[in-house]
Amino acid sequence: MSSAANAQTLIDKKKENLFTAVYLGAIFILIAIVYFINLPNNIWQNIVDFFMSLTLMQVPGTPVYLPAPQTPGNFIPLYNAAFELALGIGFLEVMILLLRVSFHSGVKRKAETIENIVFWLGSSYLVTTYLVNMTIPGEWFVFWAGIILIFGLALLARGFILLANRLPKN
Repeated sequence: MSSAANAQTLIDKKKENLFTAVYLGAIFILIAIVYFINLPNNIWQNIVDFFMSLTLMQVPGTPVYLPAPQTPGNFIPLYNAAFELALGIGFLEVMILLLRVSFHSGVKRKAETIENIVFWLGSSYLVTTYLVNMTIPGEWFVFWAGIILIFGLALLARGFILLANRLPKN
């Protein structure tokens, strides 16, 4: 391996470390912002109450029992905070993707970031659609099925980008 290749590898590693530092710092700032925005709703007490209310409930149409809140409609402020956090992380991922494109990161890193965008923005949509507007406890399980679906779509998005990169360029 030549010294030029070693130097480029070192530069790429430092660039990725910088992206990681910016990303983690932004995540902590985002968590703090969501927490402070939701202080009037006593978000910490909502989190404690949510976990205290978990009980085993039967998944509709199956013999399976999984944890679910006894009264899921009581935690709308918590669901709103989860929506804000997921949406914020989704937009943060968009910003990271723009940085990766402008700094010519590798395709694998860009594909990973696109996977994260699909997951976080999709999750924010599911939180507001199924949890914030929840009317029956069974929707709790529909939400989790949707999360699994979004995770699969995110993996597919990443896979398609990596596959497209491997196709011969004419």
